[in-house]
Amino acid sequence: MQYLENILNEISSFVWGPPMLVLLFGTHIFLTFRLKLIQRFIGKAIKISLERKKEGTGDVSQFGAMTTALAATIGTGNIVGVATAIAAGGPGAVLWMWLTGVFGIATKYSEALLAVKYRVTMPDGTMAGGPMYVLERGLKMKWLGTIFAALTAVTAFGIGNMVQANSISSLAEHSLNIPPYITGILLAALTAVVILGGIKSIAKWCEKLVPFMAIFYVLGCLYLLATNLSALPNTLSLIFNGAFSGTAVVGGFLGAGMKEAIRFGIARGLFSNESGLGSAPIVAAAAQTKNPVRQALVSSTGTFWDTVVVCALTGLVIVNSGDWTKGLKGAQLTNAAFGEIPIVGPFILTVGLLTFVFSTILGWSYYGEKSIEYLVGTKAVKPYRILWVVFVFVGSMLSLPVVWTFADITNALMAIPNLVALLLLSGVIVNETKKYLWDDKLDEE
Repeated sequence: MQYLENILNEISSFVWGPPMLVLLFGTHIFLTFRLKLIQRFIGKAIKISLERKKEGTGDVSQFGAMTTALAATIGTGNIVGVATAIAAGGPGAVLWMWLTGVFGIATKYSEALLAVKYRVTMPDGTMAGGPMYVLERGLKMKWLGTIFAALTAVTAFGIGNMVQANSISSLAEHSLNIPPYITGILLAALTAVVILGGIKSIAKWCEKLVPFMAIFYVLGCLYLLATNLSALPNTLSLIFNGAFSGTAVVGGFLGAGMKEAIRFGIARGLFSNESGLGSAPIVAAAAQTKNPVRQALVSSTGTFWDTVVVCALTGLVIVNSGDWTKGLKGAQLTNAAFGEIPIVGPFILTVGLLTFVFSTILGWSYYGEKSIEYLVGTKAVKPYRILWVVFVFVGSMLSLPVVWTFADITNALMAIPNLVALLLLSGVIVNETKKYLWDDKLDEE
């Protein structure tokens, strides 16, 4: 197992080298400026996202599509992922995660816009879309769309399945002494009950689960920060200074340079908010919407809530606790930070992680099955769902480093075709935005 971990770490270091970081963060910045700071419309986007009325053709409401995408993005990356980034890159990684979210709003907006514009209606009347269809119909690159779909079908088992199951089983074992196989069986059973009903069943669950879990967790983090308010100024100083100069050796912490802060901050930022990854547009394409721009605005709120709010709060709680200096990693670090407040802290973490994990497993199952549907047709959907449930159990049993590193590698490979499409079709994105948003015609079809 150690040999496998070493190999995966080498591959991860290569794919997450400077070229990938420049491509990802560069795309965020490029689209931000091409769209004249689209982030300024986040208030309007949030308002539209909360409307539940049917607005056009599609399988689920805009709110349903948004909560399903948010369910897939607000997951273990927001809790354990932040802790992993801090453990490897120091407190400065929190700022780079946050910046990835701020600029990533433009990318999330852009990929959702293209997904709706180039979506197709399947023989059974359901909608299908995402980067694979954008690459095929928008750029006439079906071969690259096929590569994206194949990578997504595989990546889903990492970022959306095994990592999620592994995180909750690790926490359950550490906090409650529950064997991983018990957690795996329960998660697998719950997953099977929901995903067999398809996107409408998934969206129905997510519409109920996401608002509850997000509000509960945010309020819990604010409470934890309020109980240790005096340490907050020093925490903010550590985060900002560490982002640009690295972090010196503190206690059991080995210290991290600026390079590590940037690398792990951006990598975990992508893992958390998925901006540029190309996953969220797959469910955005199923939304009932009047035009591509309305759903693009709705989708962009996912990155705002996920990283700009939730990840930032988790990072503040962990750095504020000081437990990151004790050599702890992953779920153990998060558990220690929230455990500073007896009973309340661990309860917030356990409920938050359990709901985050389950919702992410549901959302990503849809991404995976739409990708396999693109590759081999609808006949493969049911077998894929069964395999998905099996891997929920498998993920509960694997070691944390292997699962996380595998997810990092496949994330990077999956993002590349999507980022290529975004850059080459940026003119289309700008034209659609001008047509509906800048010319104030959002209610037109």
